[in-house]
This record gives sequence, structure tokens and C-alpha cells, in this order.
Amino acid sequence: DAVVRIIDNKVNEDRDTSIDEIMTIIKGPDFPTGAEILGHKGINDTYRTGRGKIRVRGVTDIEPMPNGKNRIVITELPYYVNKARLIENIADLVKNKKLDGITALRDETSREGMRVAIELRKDVNPQIMLNQLYKHTQLQETYGAIMLALVDNQPKILNLKELLDNYLSFQEEVVTRRTKYDLNKAQERAHILEGLLKALDYIDEVISIIRGSKDVATAKTSLMDRFGLDDIQASNIVEMRLRALTGLERQKLEDEYKSLEEKIKEYQAILGDEKILLGVIRSEILVYKDKYGDNRRTRIVAGGDDELDDEDLIPDDNTVITFTNLGYIKRMSMENFKAQNRGGKGIKGTELLDDDYIRELMMTTNHHNLLFFTNRGRVFRLKAYKIPEASRTARGTAIVNLIQLAGDEKITSTIALREENVEDNEYLFMVTKTGTVKKTRVTDFENINKNGLIAVNLKDGDELITVKKVTDEDDILLFTKFGQSCRFKATDVRPMGRTATGVRGMNLSAGDEIIAMQLASQGDSALIVSEKGLGKCTLLSEFPVKNRGIKGNKCYSVSERTGYLVGVKVVNQNDEVMIINTSGTIIRIKVGETTLQSRYGTGVKLIDLKSDEKVASIAKVRRDYLEEEAEEAAKEEAENASDESDVTSDDTNADKEQEKKDINRLLDRAEQDKKDD
Repeated sequence: DAVVRIIDNKVNEDRDTSIDEIMTIIKGPDFPTGAEILGHKGINDTYRTGRGKIRVRGVTDIEPMPNGKNRIVITELPYYVNKARLIENIADLVKNKKLDGITALRDETSREGMRVAIELRKDVNPQIMLNQLYKHTQLQETYGAIMLALVDNQPKILNLKELLDNYLSFQEEVVTRRTKYDLNKAQERAHILEGLLKALDYIDEVISIIRGSKDVATAKTSLMDRFGLDDIQASNIVEMRLRALTGLERQKLEDEYKSLEEKIKEYQAILGDEKILLGVIRSEILVYKDKYGDNRRTRIVAGGDDELDDEDLIPDDNTVITFTNLGYIKRMSMENFKAQNRGGKGIKGTELLDDDYIRELMMTTNHHNLLFFTNRGRVFRLKAYKIPEASRTARGTAIVNLIQLAGDEKITSTIALREENVEDNEYLFMVTKTGTVKKTRVTDFENINKNGLIAVNLKDGDELITVKKVTDEDDILLFTKFGQSCRFKATDVRPMGRTATGVRGMNLSAGDEIIAMQLASQGDSALIVSEKGLGKCTLLSEFPVKNRGIKGNKCYSVSERTGYLVGVKVVNQNDEVMIINTSGTIIRIKVGETTLQSRYGTGVKLIDLKSDEKVASIAKVRRDYLEEEAEEAAKEEAENASDESDVTSDDTNADKEQEKKDINRLLDRAEQDKKDD
């Protein structure tokens, strides 16, 4: 692909191809054993200077076990690392007590693929053990790379662009030499055919001369003198048996001669025009690609000192991120989810372990910074694209592979931020399970190291439930699982430092707890969803603004039929939301299809649940993504209409009139479909 791009730029745009452009196509080395390359620094050094060090790490996963233990599972190894030797090395390290905490080591490789399971003691942090394996074994290797080639018979270190330019020059030389050879052969054969065709015009006289000559030399001389043939043509005729000479078919010879003439013109064009020569090379490369190309096996993941460069190579696409109760996280494309009618069964979103369920689902883009807040009041920071992308049904990656959580620590809330969009008057508003609230400036969370920071000091038994970005103009809405709500001004809570505990935001009844916080500025109504799949919309005007610290007002009539409240989103009628159940099934619905009810209503069925399922989480689809979808749909519709209108007919007046009617009908239909949408 990179060589094709170089050719296209040279032929079509008459410009050189930069190494930066080439590196957007050639991402990095691809090893037959797969594994992961850590970061782009080593790749950049290698491709830009011809020398570099590339760190390759095996693919691992941390799997929780039923007894509370964890195991590390290795599924791919760095190139040239022998699995048996790696297992032996790990066993020796355990025996020599350089690795403490491994209780079992098994090779579970089967036809389904490689799998080495390393079981850990209950008190061992799996991420720390994994880091020790990277340090002491070949699970992580560093390869020295040098791009050395012979240029003009001299060894030379080349960067990626120089390497491809030299390759292309070599291909030009190869194709030129091959074409010259083919041209020479074609001209030689055409020259002989010219003599044969001339001989066929006088076949009887030619045969008579050959028979009447005393030797071959005399026959050749006679033919050359009589018919104007040269030595090569005459020799070819004389060396043929008379039977073969008389059996020649003029039509076949003429067809062959005509074909050779076309080939000669083609060969001469290739040799006379560099653009045509490059076109031949381009076509041949695409043939090789179709014949030998395969999917990339080695993934390039963030790591090393080049994290800032990763973003330049990753598109800022819309994405869905999910967390499970057992700590699995994954990133998925929004293309996996299309809107359905309310009450639908949804599509399978995640293959979950027993007793696991989705805790949180959020929409963002790949370039957003994600602040991960935990139930223990700590916060971690990670780019969205650093969360491994997975299929819709994949389980995902254990969160402990990405951030350093304590044993009983879980992610409870995530904030997506763009640093360039942060204002001085923006705050992070935090709410705990018992109703405590706190407001801290966003800028206080700019510098977060890999060990995280304290976001809020919690009282014994309390947990951080949710966090949102607010301004002083916002109204805060709190919702409880018993169906109570409280609305107050954000200015009712003064700004506090990171380590502060906060103040009372809502007074809760015994057994009740906060399940959601929303901002009134995000819509005109509240979509309220219960754990048994019932939901409704209630206008925000029905939620009076009061002081913080009160018990609030009823917002939902909780009963055995509805179950407790599990999620609330402030929405507009043209919004869409995604609902996910405890089995991992996701449904995307339009808010306008839900009923508008008072604060005391219970709503209608939004998602069809089995007897052992409950709603786990809800998320609002990003507005910019909905606009992109609408634009793509309109564009596709217009293209379809254009394709249909391009159908031609006979050039008669009647057909022209019919074509105009058809085009107008298509345009009317497209316009009507847009109105319906």
C-alpha cells in the first residue's frame, strides 16, 4: 500500500511522499506470532533513522477465579520466544523464589490456540506479578532493529522512505530489463514472421529455389537475392522442413504478427514513458497484495515514552465504553449499535462471566481523556483510545491491566474531558451513596500520575457513586433507588479542595441510597428507568428547585412490579439512549417513543427482560453522533437516487420525457423520506 501511495503521488500529483505519510500506512513491524509492540517510539526511531529498539510484549489477560483468586493467561508470545522454555523459566524463577505468589502453572494450549495459565495466590496483585514476568522472563523482549541494504553494491542504513524509494528504483530496473528482453524477443519473432509471410506469397518459387540449390548457403543466397530477405529470415526458411513450410497457415501467422506488433508498441510505451512503467509496477504490486496479503497480527499499544504521538495516528471516532461488575472494560465502535423500537430485545453486547453484569456504559470519542473515579474516592486518568477495542460480544480487558486498583476497589464513574475545552469556572461535582456532595475545580485534576489521586475523603461505610462536570449556572438533580429526587443550585455547594469530605446534598431514608445525578441543563425532561425495564419521561418543570440537604420529592412510584430505580438521564425528545441489562444485552431506543408521565407514574416497558435479568445501566447517545448518522443517511439516499437517475434509454423524445419523470419522482421520494425522518 505504501509503494502504491508513492507511485500515485508521483504520477497523479507530481509530488514526493513524506515519511510521515508513509508511516500512516506502514504502522510498524508485523510478527508471525502476533503479540504487542509497546508504543511508537521504537518504530519512529527505526523508520526515521534506520535504527531503533522495539519492545514486544506477549498478550495476556487477568481472569478472576471462583475462589477469589486470579490467574494470568498468556495467549501470544513475542517473536522467536519458545513457549516450553518460557514455562521452564517461570518454573525456575518460582523455585528460586524470585517470583513469589504463583500456585500453579499449566500449558492449556489446544486446537483453539495457545494458552498458558498462571494461577496466583489470593493475596497477590496480578498486575504486579505481570510486571515481574515482563521484567524477568521473555514475556517481554526488546529487539534491535537496523534497516541495512546494499545500495550501489555498498551497505547503507536507510530510513523507511529511502528503503521504499530504493525498492521502487530496483523494481523500475527489473521491469525495464524484463521489458527490454520481451521487446527484443518480440521484435526477433516479428522479423522472422515477416520473412515467413513473404515466403508464403511465393511458396512454390521458394520451394523450387530450395530444391534446386546444391547446398544451404546457395539456397540462402538465392532467397535473399530474390525476395529481399536478410540472413536471419532466409536461415529460418531454409532450416524448416519442406513439409512444415508448405503446412504454414497464413491466418495464424498474420494473427501472431498482429499480436506481436501490439506487444511491441506496449513494450516501447513502457520503456518510453516513466508513468506507464510505474503503472505496470503498481498493477503487479496489487496482484501480490491480493495473492499474499493477510491481516495484521501484531498490535501496537500505548507504552514507553511516546504516548503523545499515539493520538496523531488514531482517528477521533465516536466510541462506546462499558465496565462490568467484575472489572472488565472494553471500547467498541458506535457502528455496532443502531436504534430500535422501545420494548425490543436488543442485541448481545458482552459475553459475561457468571455473576457478572455491566455497571456503566458511556459514549465518548477516542481522543478524550477519561477520569476514572473509584468507590474509594480515588481518581485515575487514561486516554480513551488506550482502552483496548473489542467486538460487541467480547468480554474486554481487566481494568487492573490498565490502572492500578486496590483489591476491593471498583470504578463507579467516568468523566470524559478535552483539555483544550476546560474552562476555569468548570467543576467536578461528586455524589456519594449516602447523599454527600462536593464540588472541586476541574483544573485540580490536570496532573494525575499512574498511582492516581484522592478525589474525595469518604466517611466509613460510604462510597463515591457518580461524578459530573458542572458550572455555577447548573441545577443539580439527585435521584434515589426508592424513587425520591432533589433539585438544587450548584452554587449551594462551595468549591472545595480534592481532599475535602463535602457537605450533605440529600437527606435519605433508612436503606435508601443515591443512584444517579443529572444536570437540568442537559434537556427538558428526565428519563427514569427501573431495574425491571419500565421507564418514563417526566418534565423537569415538575421538579421544583429547593435547598440541598432535604429529603426531596417523589419522582417514581417504586413497587414490586417495577423494582428499584437504576438509572436516570436528562434528555430531550429527539435524543436516543442505550439500555444494557445484567446479561450484557444492549438496546438503543428513541426517547420520543417513551411516554410522558407525571412524577408519580411508573412508565412503560422499554426493554424486554428475562426472569433472571435486570437493567444494569443506561447511557445517552452523543448528539454529534446522531447528527453524523443523519448526514450519512441523507448522503447515502442522495447517492442511491443519483445512481438510479443515471440509467440511460434510447435517444427518443418519449424516453427523455419518461426519464425526467423518473428523476422527479426519485427526488420527490427522497425529499419525502427526509421529512418523514
